[in-house]
Amino acid sequence: MLVNLETILTDTRRRHYAVGLFNCVTLEMTKGILAAAEELDSPVIIGPAESLLPGATLAEYADMMRGMAARARVPVALHFDHGFTPELVEEAIRLGFTSVMYDCSMLPFEENLRRTREMAAKAHAAGCSLEAEIGHVGSNGSAEEAIAKTVYTRPEDAVTFAVGSDCDALAVAIGTAHGVYKTTPRLDLDCLRRIAAACTLPLVLHGGSGLSDEDFRACVAGGISKINIFTHNNLAAARAAREHYTEQTGAFELMPYITEAVKRETMHHIRVFGSDGKA
Repeated sequence: MLVNLETILTDTRRRHYAVGLFNCVTLEMTKGILAAAEELDSPVIIGPAESLLPGATLAEYADMMRGMAARARVPVALHFDHGFTPELVEEAIRLGFTSVMYDCSMLPFEENLRRTREMAAKAHAAGCSLEAEIGHVGSNGSAEEAIAKTVYTRPEDAVTFAVGSDCDALAVAIGTAHGVYKTTPRLDLDCLRRIAAACTLPLVLHGGSGLSDEDFRACVAGGISKINIFTHNNLAAARAAREHYTEQTGAFELMPYITEAVKRETMHHIRVFGSDGKA
């Protein structure tokens, strides 16, 4: 069933689990993620990010994913992740995405707050939830380079932003970064706990691809409600295609292997995040 992000995350803090946003860009990935959620009776969040739009347009992603999400036997939010361009965020709302992230985290705090509040009003009018970010989770290049650009979230800023922006979920920066890590990231879990104690909004972890299962569990225990995953599933899909490709193998023959690989990877993270059995 298709629901918005606020519905998906409503009792995550109380029941001490997180729901995964599994970015997906193909039919096989989408099928694998939804199959994993259904098998484990878990709510789930799916969708593309603005950085992934070279693979397809927002309308094309919506055409493929919205119907699949609506037919699923578990709650599914269709989410447009890391929307930097306001016109694209508004397009996602019009196309029936039930959740959007408007990422103004690189702007000054007051400008981020103002723009987020204005976009939240548009999203809420359409029954769509809105995620925002303060601090900044770095990206581009290696994850280590990105961490050097990270601006950590301050608890007092999280409270001010939550009250003033009207967002439904808040991504925070605690030492992760987008990309592939060469070394183990160092999380500031004390910072996370202080943010969670001060701010009642569902908190979101971005850039988790280099974290261990124990790190993820610690983040959930510290107050994280939503965790974004792309690199794990993206690499699992590519490995499955490589392992099963021969000169006589076509794309059609590879599809079930890719779907199954993504399903297995997603099931692992659902169990780690503790959302299994929570649908």
